[in-house]
Amino acid sequence: MIDPRYSQLARNLTSYSTSLQPGEKALIDAFDVPDEMIIELLRSVRERGAIPYVNLNHARVSREIALEATEDQMRVQGAVELQRMKSMDAYIALRGSQNIFESSDVSAEQIQMVSEVMKPVLDWRVNHTKWVVLRWPTPSMAQQAMMSTEAFEDFFFKVCNLDYSRMEEGSNRLAELMAEADEVEIKGNGTDLRFSMKGIQAIPCVGTHNVPDGEVFSCPVRDSVEGVIEYNAPSVYQGVSFDNIRLEFNEGKIVDAQSSNTERLNEILDSDIGARFIGEFAIGFNPHIWEPMGDILFDEKIAGSFHFTPGQAYEEADNGNKSQVHWDMVCIQREDYGGGEIWFDGDLIRKDGIFVREDLASLNPESLLGRSS
Repeated sequence: MIDPRYSQLARNLTSYSTSLQPGEKALIDAFDVPDEMIIELLRSVRERGAIPYVNLNHARVSREIALEATEDQMRVQGAVELQRMKSMDAYIALRGSQNIFESSDVSAEQIQMVSEVMKPVLDWRVNHTKWVVLRWPTPSMAQQAMMSTEAFEDFFFKVCNLDYSRMEEGSNRLAELMAEADEVEIKGNGTDLRFSMKGIQAIPCVGTHNVPDGEVFSCPVRDSVEGVIEYNAPSVYQGVSFDNIRLEFNEGKIVDAQSSNTERLNEILDSDIGARFIGEFAIGFNPHIWEPMGDILFDEKIAGSFHFTPGQAYEEADNGNKSQVHWDMVCIQREDYGGGEIWFDGDLIRKDGIFVREDLASLNPESLLGRSS
């Protein structure tokens, strides 16, 4: 018997998240995911009159390919995958892994080459399809979260099957305020940032692209970032774990970068010119996600957090920065993490992780969970 939570998640992904229509072609991209979930997605796509396609991936196989892949080899693969993506109207990715560090022994040069060659596929998917991406709960993820496998699965489905429509009104208002803002100040332990967002759009994210969701993102004017930020959530990027990341900015550029693995951090930031500039600023508010677990799709939505992202800017909120890197680094500003403030043009927006404006109160945890404060 198929877990009813699989069925609910499949319905949410094909109806709310991608809003599949009759005749649309949808690619299901599955990474180490149970067959039962893929079958539920196939059935759900068909129920909406759309046409499903499936691509199966396995982390150990992907690692083996990447270890000694040549650029010519990857360009052939990239051309095939780009042609397939251009044929799709929607993309649904479920990404599981028995070992999140599976690619940790693939050299930075190999990862950089593969990322660069495959970037056109990513760009087409992001800019030309209806897409949604989510992780899949595994014992490895449960271990990251320091939870039992069963408890983590319960947490995962509670978060991913949240009624994201409750976020729409408040996130739309936050997006309006971000789009109208010029000068932004962010203050907290080890953090004193200033930048402009003048003329740049802000996009609410409430379950239509990433699951779990719960953020509004924009982008700083590329050369406007000044100051320093200390991130207090650990981060895993390209199969390597980083703690205590500290970045210092001058005229938008990261001029000093330190962490628990400073050498690898700077190797990534030196991937190309754009990797040392910021491509995204986003405020997170998922009421079920409170602690970092080293998985960015969860951590960037932590209640009371924001992320400040070196690398590629999204087309929807673009400052012109281009890079093969897009690294969502997370800072939590709740009281239990030392607190902090976000200001737009001298107006306090959020303090210690709680929105202080009345028109944003619906994004606070008590409201999103249907509880009175």
